Amino acid sequence: MERSPLSGPSLSPWSEGDFALLVACNSAEMTAHLGGPETHEQLVSRHRRYLALEERGRMFRIVLDGEAVGSIGYWQTSWQGESAWETGWGVLPGFQGRGIAAAAARLVVEEARAAGRHRRLHAFPSADHAASNGVCRKAVFTRGGEHDFEYPKGHWMRCNDWSVDLVGS
Repeated sequence: MERSPLSGPSLSPWSEGDFALLVACNSAEMTAHLGGPETHEQLVSRHRRYLALEERGRMFRIVLDGEAVGSIGYWQTSWQGESAWETGWGVLPGFQGRGIAAAAARLVVEEARAAGRHRRLHAFPSADHAASNGVCRKAVFTRGGEHDFEYPKGHWMRCNDWSVDLVGS
């Protein structure tokens, strides 16, 4: 099922055919704040995890005018002793700076809200990634502070904790 605001991007459920989008998002530019590009085997594993999320979350391709321009999703996590949803996104370089990620983030908030199960949706962008922190601000997430995260394994980064209350809003 595709959902779209009056104008702008829509979200389509992740499918078997979206592996090429995952590969396109695996550039040094797109992964600079995430520890760098993944190997082909890591991408295959990630694609399989996306397809198998089921009740533990959902991944989407971001679609603009019929073209896949990025990805976004939410998945189950544990944060500060509570179960929650976590979100992350990527928009291909040629489509960045147009508000697409913020619009997609607002759509994924509604998807996570509709899924129920957890009170909060968190995003953890690198503290020095101005664009992703801007997406959180524009998507009406509330900043909760900075924390150190190991992602991927062996790579420590300082992140901001942004979240949305899915029940009280």
